[in-house]
Amino acid sequence: MNLHNYLMERKNMAEAALDKLLPSVLDTPVRLHEAIRYSVLSPGKRLRPILVMAGAEAVGGYPEDVLPASCALECIHAFSLIHDDLPCMDDDDYRRGRLTNHKVYGEAMAMLAGDALLALAFELIASNIDRFPADRVVEVSRLLAHASGNRGMVGGQVVDIESEGRDISPDEIRYIHAHKTGALLTASVLSGAVLCGGDELQINRLRSYGESIGLAFQIADDILDIIGDQEKIGKPVGSDVKQNKATFPKLYGLEESKKLAEEEMRKAISNLDIFGESAEPLRQIARYIVERDL
Repeated sequence: MNLHNYLMERKNMAEAALDKLLPSVLDTPVRLHEAIRYSVLSPGKRLRPILVMAGAEAVGGYPEDVLPASCALECIHAFSLIHDDLPCMDDDDYRRGRLTNHKVYGEAMAMLAGDALLALAFELIASNIDRFPADRVVEVSRLLAHASGNRGMVGGQVVDIESEGRDISPDEIRYIHAHKTGALLTASVLSGAVLCGGDELQINRLRSYGESIGLAFQIADDILDIIGDQEKIGKPVGSDVKQNKATFPKLYGLEESKKLAEEEMRKAISNLDIFGESAEPLRQIARYIVERDL
């Protein structure tokens, strides 16, 4: 399997679906819809939509069938990035190589665009009722609400903010990363698998896979903030250091952080041993997450 080709094919599928499913700039309120499309359709890897499709494929499903769910995950991710970049949060001027949403549309519009994207995500999940059994759609809605809210991404963000400027324990930083980043990545893998009828053992293994790649992803991000190329990663490097954020390199050092990321990658791959070739994309994605631009 050629991972580059796989990622490009699935990315193109996701972006075509997003272009179709996002509100049109011809519809009122025009400015809001411009702000939504500006952030969601900005250049990106589309990792979360790809994970939805790969999760579906792992249990015998088809990527075309889970495109609305894939788009829902990208909407939630974009909502989190828009709010993350606001002056009251990270106060970043650039994202994915372009001005952040609030620098173009203003803080109020950026806040509302993020709010609208979260609502749109659940509308897209609900649209699956014509494709899949209702209990699967309800379960995916529950998964996404859990991963997005106080027990997931938002909760992790709160602990991250409260940790700025102070020393934290290994357990605390793992909590931050598992919730702020890992929860939504795990939900991405599970959403596709649940919709396509994965059994209990498959879902449990994919959950463990998602938790490991989520932690590995954020450790790699922490490392890239120190040694990454701004042109490649699309945002300024050194922002974590500037804001005195809790990071793995700050706690463990660069070399040990790299080892921890590789350990999580191996754990993720080991959880796929019950799957055959259908999970090969997930295996290669785990490697890619750790090795990207490092």
